[in-house]
Amino acid sequence: MRIVFWMFCLLALPIIQPAKILTVCLIGGSHYLLLDEISHNLDQHGHEVRMLLQLGNPVITGFSYAGRADSYQMSTWSLGEKYIKEYNGWFLEQQTQYLQGRDNLSIFLKFMGHLSYQCDQLLGDKEMITFLQKEHYDIIILDGFNPCSFILARKLGVRYIAFYPGTLNGPLSIALPSPVSYVPVFLSQLSDCMNLWDRAKNLFYSFLAPVGLELVWSTFREVAERHLESDTPPGGLEELHQRAELWAFNTDFSLEFAQPLMPYTVLVGGLLNKPAKPLEQDLETWISSFGDTGFIVVTLGSMVSSVSVDLLLVELVTGFSRIPQGVLWRYDPKRWPSQLDRPPNVRLMDWLPINDLLGHKKARLFITHGGQNSLLQAVYHAVPVLAIPLFGDQFDNVVRAETKGLGLTIKPTDITRELLSSTIQTLIQDIRFKSSALSLSRIHKSHPVPPAHRVIQWVEHILHSGGGAHLRPASLMQPWYQRYLLDLVLLLSMGLLGPLVLCWTFCRNKNSREKHKKIQ
Repeated sequence: MRIVFWMFCLLALPIIQPAKILTVCLIGGSHYLLLDEISHNLDQHGHEVRMLLQLGNPVITGFSYAGRADSYQMSTWSLGEKYIKEYNGWFLEQQTQYLQGRDNLSIFLKFMGHLSYQCDQLLGDKEMITFLQKEHYDIIILDGFNPCSFILARKLGVRYIAFYPGTLNGPLSIALPSPVSYVPVFLSQLSDCMNLWDRAKNLFYSFLAPVGLELVWSTFREVAERHLESDTPPGGLEELHQRAELWAFNTDFSLEFAQPLMPYTVLVGGLLNKPAKPLEQDLETWISSFGDTGFIVVTLGSMVSSVSVDLLLVELVTGFSRIPQGVLWRYDPKRWPSQLDRPPNVRLMDWLPINDLLGHKKARLFITHGGQNSLLQAVYHAVPVLAIPLFGDQFDNVVRAETKGLGLTIKPTDITRELLSSTIQTLIQDIRFKSSALSLSRIHKSHPVPPAHRVIQWVEHILHSGGGAHLRPASLMQPWYQRYLLDLVLLLSMGLLGPLVLCWTFCRNKNSREKHKKIQ
């Protein structure tokens, strides 16, 4: 019956000619994994797809950047070994800062400064830009987190779809109707149920958000002016965002707080989620040695390959040694301190098949940094989560996970061996967390169209309809003061206050004349 349903859906879709599509990935890690999945799916659906991939960003240990065999084409670009070494050294240094709880706006702006420099070099590569211009692409699918992707699309003069790898209200995503009474602003670390002080905090953060966006754009403004010349958007990054034909977000309402959407926004969270495949025999044997107690999976993200803070590492290792479960930990074995003994229940691997491990029947818990992909995979496979957020949107992500009952959170600076081991046992033994995970999994999986198909359908809708102008409301083109009716408020204020002022002036003059007569 399901096969018949899908055949009907495919036959009902409008038939369009294969399109030439460029996907742009200028950041590594999970950004690459998502755009790789999108590129592969579009290629398999008959489109001619090429990815522009920037090499040299912090890479995923144990994973190849070679692309998929017999799939889409790829053009790679790099700044050279010297810069790559310096940049990756800086990023490794930031890992230590994050693990010590030092994530702030200054670090984020420095990161944006690196992306701006990389952008300047890419746009200045005449050979690469000329090659891309000659290809005459029908549409570009870009990483909505990186402002350079928008500038590149503008320079090529090609319509674009923005794919945002995070939640709806991320730091650099398009503004949506977001009542501050129940929609948390980025970095507020609030849920959708706010008391009076929470709403006051959320309102304050809503005033700061445009300032942060302007600070980010300021790092790219000179690059845009130099390479776009007369085509530089006067509205800055906000205008580039508004020109997107469509915004696709890596989220859905199994994790996201419910909020208003616009026609130009679609939710496609869970692109990396798939039914689990059998594990390698060696790994399966190791898991079986722990019997029904099962195992937990530990990873702090695609770009954090090891824990570089000795005190934190000691607490983690000691905490893991106190639990009966096996611990599969994504950690570069070459960076393991030689003076530190590894417990027998801990196994280090430089790359983990997260999807297959979480789908294993003996997976009991997922310890994660709270990245969006990690949380969506935990939801898909109904595995409770212990979140250790490190930077950026992870702090907001884990609030959503905790509010939904998926798990608990510990800040890296708060970790002790006692707290870690007791929290792990609470999450495994308290049936409420597993029940919530199963409920969220049902919500996620019951969507009538899988996320990969949603992306294809929406991309083809944009191609077939000649763009996404019909999805964009007039408010995107209005000046900010018109959008918020401030001009009307001013007019009404003048209409109401004007007669009052005249009346007050008249009465004051009348009193003044009467006093003058009495004196005479």
